[in-house]
Amino acid sequence: MTTTALTHDLRVLAAPGHRHDEILTPAALDFVGHLVAAFGKRRQDLMKERRRQALRLASGSPLEFPMVTSAIRDDPSWRVASPAPGLADRRVEITGPPDRRTAVNALHSGAKVWMADFEDATAPLWDNIVVGQLNLLDTIERRIDFATPEGKEYRLGEQLATLMVRPRGWHLDEEHLEYGGRPVPATLVDFGLYFFHCAQRQIDAGYGPYFCLPKLENRYEARLWNDVFVLAQDLLGIPRGTIRATVLIETITAAFEMEEILYELREHSAGLNAGRWDYLFSLIKTFGHRTDFLLPDRAKVTMTAPFMRAYTELLVRTCHRRGAHAIGGRAAQVPGKDPAANEAAFAKVRLDKEREADDGFDGSCVAHPALVPVCHEVFDGVLGERPHQLDRTRGDVEVAPADLLSVRRISGPPTPDGVRTNISVALRYYAAWLRGQGAVALDGLMEDAAGAEIARVQIWQWLRHRVIDRETVTELLDDEVAALGAEYPWAPVEDIRDLFERTSMTGELPLFFTPDAYSRHLVRRPEAQA
Repeated sequence: MTTTALTHDLRVLAAPGHRHDEILTPAALDFVGHLVAAFGKRRQDLMKERRRQALRLASGSPLEFPMVTSAIRDDPSWRVASPAPGLADRRVEITGPPDRRTAVNALHSGAKVWMADFEDATAPLWDNIVVGQLNLLDTIERRIDFATPEGKEYRLGEQLATLMVRPRGWHLDEEHLEYGGRPVPATLVDFGLYFFHCAQRQIDAGYGPYFCLPKLENRYEARLWNDVFVLAQDLLGIPRGTIRATVLIETITAAFEMEEILYELREHSAGLNAGRWDYLFSLIKTFGHRTDFLLPDRAKVTMTAPFMRAYTELLVRTCHRRGAHAIGGRAAQVPGKDPAANEAAFAKVRLDKEREADDGFDGSCVAHPALVPVCHEVFDGVLGERPHQLDRTRGDVEVAPADLLSVRRISGPPTPDGVRTNISVALRYYAAWLRGQGAVALDGLMEDAAGAEIARVQIWQWLRHRVIDRETVTELLDDEVAALGAEYPWAPVEDIRDLFERTSMTGELPLFFTPDAYSRHLVRRPEAQA
């Protein structure tokens, strides 16, 4: 075990790993320490405000477009910054964890942008976090090439996707770093280490440090990010506005503050991205106690549902009104060995991307390289040689608060298959996550933490409203745990079952499964080190 003290009282509490010293340099850690010293308390205050807002909404307070920011929404003059190098054309983006194989495959997949995901697609083992940073540094230095034990080689080509990094959300801690006796905000670790090592390298290569910001709930959290960007650029002598960030609108409260979020980040903004599973997950967390927000099987809640259409059309209108890119949701399908199943999956992806392109989105996301040509073809057909369709301002779109909350129109009970599928997906994802894998192919979909979250909160919601009974869930849980143990003899089935019961079958819903599971299972505490 090593414990390293630095100027800003930042301490590393973890065993050293291979090449960790290339990332965890005294200067890099001191830089992160500066950020924590400047913003740690403010982040804590914003997390407290999240809880207060949740209580207000649970007690019946209406969710509205904020009256106090109406002047921002009504002012037609302001715009976000013009697109940065490598971010003008974003017709296809690919997402995935920052491991070496994914990096090489994503970078020359034909996608315009690769979003390296430390949030939902990475299980936050300390080695995953540090090695992920190493892989990004190696990518920029073009030394990411590697070969598998079977002899398959992974090499970088000449035409590479633009790199964008998704740090962990404000709600997560990094317990292997300590500041003032407390864990460090994980998002400042992911952002700070990448920015310190790679920002100038990216600028020298003709691009810049680009980020994708997850789980924001309001304009104040966007303002905090903007202040982080300003200080980080000042500390390293990088011109303000060099950083660009796309915000994932994946919480229901953020959907009511899209313009305000763009406004707070306007000199650093690269647009907004529409989510799906996390958005539905947020809806249940916020209003799951109400019967009029009872959702059917997650597979039945498509992007064509009225409240989802309102959300995506408002996102496009908001972005294009302000000169910002609007990026569509992630297609999670993973091709398998069955040609007929692959054909059906590709057809589903094509329909989804055609809807997005027709609605005015400037691009969309996929989870697997095989889907890149499908997405490319659809957006090529709409965009042609144009890099985007920001000129489609969608002035025809009018969305009221009630439209964003019109869940009742598709409300309904689950099917037996839907209940079993959610239990199965949550258990199998937990097994992978506890083993250190944050993205895993399950039932033809690339599931990440967002998929596990929507699966487990749906079980909680159905139990709460007694559309399924506890005995049925317990019987299915018994079956699926047994099947999991048979399929994966290495899996810690008791831990996995306990995690499911604590996150899906309790009276009060845990807001995320990740923080408690991380502390219990993935943290290697100093006292545990020999």
